[in-house]
Amino acid sequence: MITSIKNETVKRWMKLHKKKYRERYGQFLLEGDHLVEEAIKSDWEVSELIIREDRDIHTWQNDYRITVVNHQVFQALTETPAPQGVMAVINMKDNVINTLKKLLVLDNVQDPGNVGTMIRTADAFNYDGVILGKGTVDLFNDKVIRATQGSLFHIPVIKRDLRTLLPELKQNGLTVIASTLEESVPLNHIDPMDNFAIIVGNEGSGIAQDIQELSDIRVKIPIPGQAESLNVSIAAAIVMYHCQ
Repeated sequence: MITSIKNETVKRWMKLHKKKYRERYGQFLLEGDHLVEEAIKSDWEVSELIIREDRDIHTWQNDYRITVVNHQVFQALTETPAPQGVMAVINMKDNVINTLKKLLVLDNVQDPGNVGTMIRTADAFNYDGVILGKGTVDLFNDKVIRATQGSLFHIPVIKRDLRTLLPELKQNGLTVIASTLEESVPLNHIDPMDNFAIIVGNEGSGIAQDIQELSDIRVKIPIPGQAESLNVSIAAAIVMYHCQ
């Protein structure tokens, strides 16, 4: 059992909370029973499990390398207010979107909770993949992972340059739909379709102008109430549900 936060292995785990070290080591941390179980059920590779000393070790956990740590060490590692006492170190992998029919594209979306929620929504609506454009928060940010509630392991999420990606999608027969207030038609004026990619943009500035110009259709959600706008993850969910 590891009992010191000065332990070299613990120091390495703690570095995984930072993007540059996640990229350097090709790994990220996962916390909580549900997320760890979702990772194990997926085709992602679990490098090792970190178990707090007061937690029972389940039978299925014996299939993996396990390190037991005391309360002090686990508390130093956790990013949650009420930790459940189990973490996993997961090896990153290169995702591929094999089917190009229903896609969600994020342009410079920076709030981790929004990004994670949209990945979860895309999974719920059976979309084929999520594409993260430049400026969008890191997929393996702790808050993004928690907000996905395990959908990270169900749906492929990739990073791409949208300025080259969107023309490629159009060449493959997808209609590119931009969710924006600029020169747009009400969402209820378009019919559901088969092959499409929906773009949503930054929480404050929206979709970059040159990205908007690559779209085929610009849509907006009619708001009959007094609120000026919708949260980007809510807006994305409405557009995603309507278009499919």
